[in-house]
Amino acid sequence: MEPLQYNTSRILLKIPEYGRHIHKMIDQAIGVKDRDERNKIAKAIIGVMGNLNPHLRDVADFQHKLWDQLFIMSRFELDVDCPFEKPDKNLLEARPGSLNYPQNFPKYRFYGNNLKNMVDAAIKWEEGELKDALVFNIANHMKKSFLNWNKDTVDDKVIFDHLNELSDGKLEVNPELLPLTESSSLLKFKTKNGNGPRSNLNYRKSNRNRKRY
Repeated sequence: MEPLQYNTSRILLKIPEYGRHIHKMIDQAIGVKDRDERNKIAKAIIGVMGNLNPHLRDVADFQHKLWDQLFIMSRFELDVDCPFEKPDKNLLEARPGSLNYPQNFPKYRFYGNNLKNMVDAAIKWEEGELKDALVFNIANHMKKSFLNWNKDTVDDKVIFDHLNELSDGKLEVNPELLPLTESSSLLKFKTKNGNGPRSNLNYRKSNRNRKRY
């Protein structure tokens, strides 16, 4: 009898979803010297692979995927006639490049990149009531972000200084719209975990009398 084997001591499968038997069939096909016979075996293996998803096996795109997976499981050693373009081994094994983090203004990270984009957009607006309202709302949003990440109170002058720095001195809150929203008003919807306006206790109480179906 063949001794018991553990998967940890076996060769790793390229696509585990197909199981070890499919991989063994492919390894046997690689060893067949006659090309015509090899082509027949490859088509038979494709048929077995397609039976795992019978509703898709006749779809052209799915057939292309099956042939690509066949070559991948053969470690690109299987030489057969394929009805589709063979996958490029170097392209599949190439490691993707590292992604650049879109950090536009890392000095005040608690404001976020979106706020810097808002500031840049506000600079381009024409002077008028709409721009004044936008700048005022940006300053209020900065104050709320500052409070969420730093402390429970902040002087409006700090926000104005930060806005001036982020806009390179091009934005200023209209004095007629001041003061900014009070810190207490910005924080009243803030919960312990910062997830919403209602605490878990209040949320449970409000749901006690709700009908259940």
